[in-house]
Amino acid sequence: MNSFLRALSAFFLMSLLSGWTHAAAPLETTTIAPMLKSVLPAIVNVKAQIKVDLNTLRELQKRNKNKDSEDDRLQPPISDTIVSVASGVIIDANHGYILTNAHVIDEAQIVTVTLGDGRHFTAKIIGKDKPSDVALLQIKAKNLTAIPLANSNDLKVGDFVAAIGNPFGLNQTVTSGIVSGLGRTTLGIENYENFIQTDAPINLGNSGGALVNMQGQLVGINTAILAPDRGSIGIGFAIPTNMAKRVMEQLIEYGNVKRGVLGIGAQDITPELAIAFNIHSTKGAAVTQVVPDSPAAQAGIEIGDIITAVNANSVTNASDVVNTIGFLRVGTKTTVEVLRNGKPIAISVVLSDPKVRKQLVERHDPFLFGVSLKNFSILSPIHGNVKGILVVTIEQDSNAGRADLRPGDIITSANQQKVQNIDELKNIAAASNKTLLINIIRGPGAIFLVINKEEA
Repeated sequence: MNSFLRALSAFFLMSLLSGWTHAAAPLETTTIAPMLKSVLPAIVNVKAQIKVDLNTLRELQKRNKNKDSEDDRLQPPISDTIVSVASGVIIDANHGYILTNAHVIDEAQIVTVTLGDGRHFTAKIIGKDKPSDVALLQIKAKNLTAIPLANSNDLKVGDFVAAIGNPFGLNQTVTSGIVSGLGRTTLGIENYENFIQTDAPINLGNSGGALVNMQGQLVGINTAILAPDRGSIGIGFAIPTNMAKRVMEQLIEYGNVKRGVLGIGAQDITPELAIAFNIHSTKGAAVTQVVPDSPAAQAGIEIGDIITAVNANSVTNASDVVNTIGFLRVGTKTTVEVLRNGKPIAISVVLSDPKVRKQLVERHDPFLFGVSLKNFSILSPIHGNVKGILVVTIEQDSNAGRADLRPGDIITSANQQKVQNIDELKNIAAASNKTLLINIIRGPGAIFLVINKEEA
């Protein structure tokens, strides 16, 4: 028995000593400090001085207070000047190029960039693209550090990322998290959306800052947050590097992004639509509209076509079509791959300038361009049995808009000839020379209007 107790005591003693040994062993730690050491010098502070009148200033302050997705910081005004404080990322050390957000430097008279080492430079605005919210600055400085660009298409949900910027003016603040979602669209933040969603805390002043992967590569430009009280709740959005790069290349070459137009409407394919179209996948985009005289119409794209790829890039949904086409230059020859009645077809399209198309259509129909019309009849206690053409909508900068034609007007005659439908009105308008005289019913009364042929 004594030998048993001695053995048991020896066992507990060895276990205790073993525990002490393990406790005394150094713990293995994980840190991103080495990665950040090379990245932080590429993150800069951006201050944009904007001169405004008092009414504009009040409107900006009201907008900044109410717009949760706005990510810059407006400091108290100095006389008629407000200062937007945000972030930027050096992406080309040799040329001094810095990416930031367009809303950060919009309407700025002076843009000042402060480097991590404390140096200050007045930046030149190379260009800005409001639809994508990307802007490019340039400074003349030596010994700059640029951040390498990653292929943002390689990102996966769950990847670890770090957000770096200047929240509330606190220079080069780092927060970390994961990629919470990819391809976020229809948020209403920008015209062209394909956001990376992250739970890395992003706060006011982070706009234009860097979202980096664990290899120290730039994967996105921090742009917006969704937060009821203008603080981070773990829902932040960044513009993917690939999208920002496409914009940057055009800004460097042209100073702007002159987008081509395809001229279609498209929608995502639901499981129900896939069954109805007799296709086996919900990937792609269904063409719902083809604008007359557009490149799509001229190339032969039809309503009901299922777009599967643009320029050999696979299309998952309608936003993919918008974003891919939206960053192609006017005059670009594009290949659109579609399924039509289950058969694959490759269609070549040359993207056009929307302004050129507008001018062509306006020249073809100068009097009624920009006016939406509908055949209309009503039995009115004032006007009796009326058959005419109802004005549904109108573009104010059109010839008809400048003539004071308004939605709700009912056109009953043109050049003193009675008209009861749209075809009759268009025939008279096509035969007119410089002016079109129309009689309209407006409310309880009726008036004549003269639409001039002069173009805008």
